[in-house]
Amino acid sequence: MTLTEVLVWFTAFYVWHVLGTTVGYHRLLAHRSFKCPKFVEYFLVMGGYLGFESSPIWWATLHRAHHRYTDTKLDPHSPRYGNFHSYMGWIFGKHYPAHLDPKTQCPDLIDDPLYRLLERNNNWHTSHLTNTAIGFGFRGLLWLFFGWQVAVISCVAGLLVQQVPFALNLLCHKPYLGYRNFETNEDSTNVWWLTPVTLGENWHNNHHAYPGCARAGMKWWELDPSFWLIKGLSLVGLTSNLNERFTLEKDATYKPSD
Repeated sequence: MTLTEVLVWFTAFYVWHVLGTTVGYHRLLAHRSFKCPKFVEYFLVMGGYLGFESSPIWWATLHRAHHRYTDTKLDPHSPRYGNFHSYMGWIFGKHYPAHLDPKTQCPDLIDDPLYRLLERNNNWHTSHLTNTAIGFGFRGLLWLFFGWQVAVISCVAGLLVQQVPFALNLLCHKPYLGYRNFETNEDSTNVWWLTPVTLGENWHNNHHAYPGCARAGMKWWELDPSFWLIKGLSLVGLTSNLNERFTLEKDATYKPSD
């Protein structure tokens, strides 16, 4: 396999897995910032799932709680209470604390049979192990049909994408690493240099100011490829009801940074 072929395969897998996380898990399931047919939803979400993001119900439950309790002791992964915990220590619990009950946080997801199957009876360890088994099983099929090189490339891409939300949880709540467009009551910040690896999720202060908005990049130079996908799909009728509500210059909490 040539270097060009390696780069093409890696880019294809990385983009599918990261957009499955940013668009499928985050902007669709966690925030319902747009609507789409079920087959589009499953294709997007499976990109994230095979990027080792674990149970969609688990992911959306904790993310919604993160917004509800941002940077307090009830936040699942605030850096205020330890960098390792913020990065990945929070994933090693076994069961949901009372304030993170999926029935309360994600009543719209628990009735989906696929997501309920992947949730594995609300046991975090079992959910993560199931995701690991399916993730490596998928690479086994790639090995069988396309060869070991493609399987390894896909696995590396998936494991790298797994780190994207971890990095965002930590780095995008460190105000000294970026800038803020909005004076929100927590530490969210826009970290511009994460754009190439997060495809637009790094405009985190914008997102915390308007969490239900389908777009995170709000200034012309805040590139947001994740939103470009959502918008592009809307042009061919595969997404609808996009929430693009935000008021940057007119908002009372806006802080000019130009």
